[in-house]
Amino acid sequence: MSKAVWFAGVAAAMVMAGSAQAQQAPAAQVPAAKPYDAAVFAKAKALQPKVIAWRRDLHEHPELSNNEVRTAKIVADHLRALGMEVRTGVGKTGVVGILKGGKPGKVVALRADMDALPVAEQTGLPFSSKVTAQYNGQTVPVMHACGHDSHVAILMGTAEILAGMKDQIEGTVVFIFQPAEEGAPMGEEGGAPLMVKEGVLKSPKVDAIFGLHAFPGEVGTLVWRPGPMMAASDRFEIQLKGKQAHGSMPWQGIDMSSLTADIVTAFNQIASRQINVSKTPTVLTIATLHGGLRYNIIPEDMAMTGTLRTFDPGMRTDVMARADKAVASITERYGASGKINWGQPNPVTDNNRALTNQMKPTLARAAQGHVHDDIDYIMGAEDFSYFQKEIPGFFYHLGVGNPKGGNHSPFFDVDERAMETGVRAQALMALDYLKSGG
Repeated sequence: MSKAVWFAGVAAAMVMAGSAQAQQAPAAQVPAAKPYDAAVFAKAKALQPKVIAWRRDLHEHPELSNNEVRTAKIVADHLRALGMEVRTGVGKTGVVGILKGGKPGKVVALRADMDALPVAEQTGLPFSSKVTAQYNGQTVPVMHACGHDSHVAILMGTAEILAGMKDQIEGTVVFIFQPAEEGAPMGEEGGAPLMVKEGVLKSPKVDAIFGLHAFPGEVGTLVWRPGPMMAASDRFEIQLKGKQAHGSMPWQGIDMSSLTADIVTAFNQIASRQINVSKTPTVLTIATLHGGLRYNIIPEDMAMTGTLRTFDPGMRTDVMARADKAVASITERYGASGKINWGQPNPVTDNNRALTNQMKPTLARAAQGHVHDDIDYIMGAEDFSYFQKEIPGFFYHLGVGNPKGGNHSPFFDVDERAMETGVRAQALMALDYLKSGG
């Protein structure tokens, strides 16, 4: 079973949250324009055909986490052509471009993630992916089912605009093109934590970071919430060992299917009956079950994988302990053995409140008032949170219409008109932040 199944719980939560924020209020009042707004708007409009072309090319040639080689080359070549200092191989396949402005000032970073997912595309687009690749020993289909192709194209467009305004920039802009946001392959490091570990925020020392994400919603609308916005996530795997037997004589072995069913039931009860759900949202999901080869053989081994989503550190610790205890007690009752292996954590995506308040007028100008800053908690997770642990960061969502299946779906697509707003937003965020002196 492919990793796509593992994401099913994540996708459902994200689609539900996205449907809520798709119902936007009328446009708010647009703040007064800055002197450079007209130029940014005009250049974003002029660049739209290139941004669309980049996005479609990347969509047709997706690459899995830690394997974004072709994507990284396209990005690096573009940034070099713009005259930037370019670093490659950061966090395995990441690319960093450094644009030093014509005037001294602070350092701001803009981030886009580059990786795709093991999903079989069903959009029917003329530039649909036909790519397959190796993932954890399996040949899997690959698709940009979460909009990262648009993120890369938007930031490439933003880089072109800001490079053309270099003399007006009061400080330095760092463009971070990040691999493996969806999680590194088993046994590998990757993503934002590896880039942080390798010093991506230190040379030059970054003062603040901004990032956006394509999400179901009104086209071109920008949405977020101050403080905690997206959940902390923990990935887990449960390895179970029992005793093989003939399917007609389960008493001669250990009924592994019943055992896994009891674990699923116990986990559902933890999330719905054993914790205070009125405090903050918490989700504990088992998404995959693996085991057995034949209809009439009870297998000796089974494996389960899933995810825990939380906003409160104390609740996270409590749920993990309850899950560990449930697995231990159920396997003991059956005479089997098993334990949970917890891994690949992401902290809460927590928007710095002062920075968020400071930059709200910027996004209102970029989206011409189509902003919404009090969306519901989102149970999806983002490793952008690792950057936010180091420096003030602001993560927001770009409405890209209402795809048939939402993020991580084989039908996911973006309304490309939204990318022009994304380019304006990223460019203005950098310019405004640096103009303000941080």
